[in-house]
Amino acid sequence: MAPTATLAPFFLPMSLTLRSGCKVNLLLNILGKRSDGFHELETLLHPVGLYDELSFSVADRGVQFTCSDPSLPLDGSNLVVKAANSFSARCGRAGARIHLHKRIPAAAGLGGGSGNAATTLLGLNELFGRPLTDAALVEIAAGLGSDVPFFLRSKPALGLGRGEKVTVLDPFSCLSGVWIVLVRPNFGVSTPWAYQELVKYPVALNGRPGRASELIATLRSGDLSRACGLLYNSLEAPVLAKYPLLEVFQEFFLHHQALVSLMSGSGSTTFALFDGETAAQRAVKAIPAKFGDTNWITAVPLVAS
Repeated sequence: MAPTATLAPFFLPMSLTLRSGCKVNLLLNILGKRSDGFHELETLLHPVGLYDELSFSVADRGVQFTCSDPSLPLDGSNLVVKAANSFSARCGRAGARIHLHKRIPAAAGLGGGSGNAATTLLGLNELFGRPLTDAALVEIAAGLGSDVPFFLRSKPALGLGRGEKVTVLDPFSCLSGVWIVLVRPNFGVSTPWAYQELVKYPVALNGRPGRASELIATLRSGDLSRACGLLYNSLEAPVLAKYPLLEVFQEFFLHHQALVSLMSGSGSTTFALFDGETAAQRAVKAIPAKFGDTNWITAVPLVAS
């Protein structure tokens, strides 16, 4: 992920601005609970061309964090501040002003906060002359959250373990030209709650291993129709039971010619894939008449240009 400004060689930037992306889980397959309290999983994450924006500048001391969204905390509970503190502790550099312009909704299953954390690591590393190696950034990112290492790069990836073991994949050519519609109702879903509730759904808690490799192989083969049938999310079991509106969203999208519709992560965002912009925008325009105008909705190409 490159800064938006061109940096002169041999000079450290006094400020820079980076885009901070989000993702959907084309697959989230839970394989049981681990002895450390986390869940073993296999997931296929795909970047989405929707972005927050983070601006960085050098300050005299400490982390000075501001945000365009007044509902988000500005203290150490925010992943941006956590990432900045972890960076400082690792390399001894400090003194940064960070401003987050928020466009990606929170508690949506899109990984916006994780993307912000990863972008903070990248931005501070650039701001202070790249004192940390890529491997060090990955190590710090893994300590901040399972999805954070994925956002250090903007490519599809296979996540294993608790999701922190990330293998970057080449883009899937069959997804070129596919559009994604995202809809988030005016409520979020707690990720810890969703995982805790899995104990009530043993089939979802102890999924069949190998779903990820099967989906990846099918996408690589170019068989998009079959691949869409392999998309899966274990967390739909508890979440759709409590929030049936999300299943109604899926039925709506399928009725409007979506290739597939699924919940991303722990929700509450539902996404649908469409063959091209025209079909996607048609579905977007139909949503308010069916569900009112209180939902957050957007449509973008799945593969960002």
